[in-house]
Amino acid sequence: MKAPTFVDRVLIHVRAGRGGDGAASFRREKFVPFGGPDGGDGGKGGDVVLVGDRDVDSLLHLYYQPHHRAEPGGHGRGKQQTGRNGAECTIRVPCGTEVLDAATGEWIGEILEPGQRLVVARGGAGGLGNLHFVTSTHQAPREWTPGGEGEERKLRLELKLISEVGLVGFPNAGKSTLLGRISRAHPKVAPYPFTTLHPCVGVVPLDDERSFRVADIPGLIAGAHRGVGLGHDFLRHIERTRFLVLLVDMSGSDGRHPADDYFTLRRELELYSRDLAERPFLAVANKMDLEPAQRLLEEFAARTGVHPLPISAAAGHGIAELKAELARRLFEDIPLP
Repeated sequence: MKAPTFVDRVLIHVRAGRGGDGAASFRREKFVPFGGPDGGDGGKGGDVVLVGDRDVDSLLHLYYQPHHRAEPGGHGRGKQQTGRNGAECTIRVPCGTEVLDAATGEWIGEILEPGQRLVVARGGAGGLGNLHFVTSTHQAPREWTPGGEGEERKLRLELKLISEVGLVGFPNAGKSTLLGRISRAHPKVAPYPFTTLHPCVGVVPLDDERSFRVADIPGLIAGAHRGVGLGHDFLRHIERTRFLVLLVDMSGSDGRHPADDYFTLRRELELYSRDLAERPFLAVANKMDLEPAQRLLEEFAARTGVHPLPISAAAGHGIAELKAELARRLFEDIPLP
């Protein structure tokens, strides 16, 4: 079985540290014949914490290491010494990770920013030493309490990439080529369908202060919302986008009319999520450097009523105009959150 190179869903088992036990101890000092109780409390067990990390782009490391345990707290000791708190267990995850309880499906939280922390399992409280049980009528207590158990749970982590723009199109429409043209990403490009096997995000620089991220997902085909092809499993990666680019192969090289591809893409988005279908979008006609593209572009406009932006990702034509249009819509037409 071939090892995966990208994982965006994973089950992990986490267990927080148990709290340390309290101590039952009495003072033993020279010239102090009636030393009282001095048992210290146990330390708190360590928490299990998810932390957003900008240098992590997949859940692959958790696929190979699904079990995580925090350190237990130290036991209390005499002379009112409190046990050491257990060290927390820190798990680095990419930004855009959602956390759910695997048993109940309950939504626990999400990590959206680098450095953001989410406690997913809390350590047990430390037990009480016998010092806490002294009363006026009970001067030499031997009671103490054990530390509390740390939380233990099974979690389902799901990654939804964070980007402003999502690229949607049929296999071999040129999405990876376009992403490589407009951003600093280096996706795999090849002359056959389903070259993109997992989502890829590129950063598009505009000037010294502004940039935006573009997510490329595997190509969609008819029936994608039912699980046909590859794209259905990655549509959730564009759920966080603010804007969609519907990239259409205007050359008709796959034997389909570009208008049919456009209608299919719109239908698949609507069947997957009405909210996604209502997202602002820009239709882009790719491969305009090929012979039948101009004629098919006119037919496309007549059938759909949409006038897409013409480009050629392979030849580099129209790329500057596309970046300018995306920047205008992102930073001017659409209010920033």
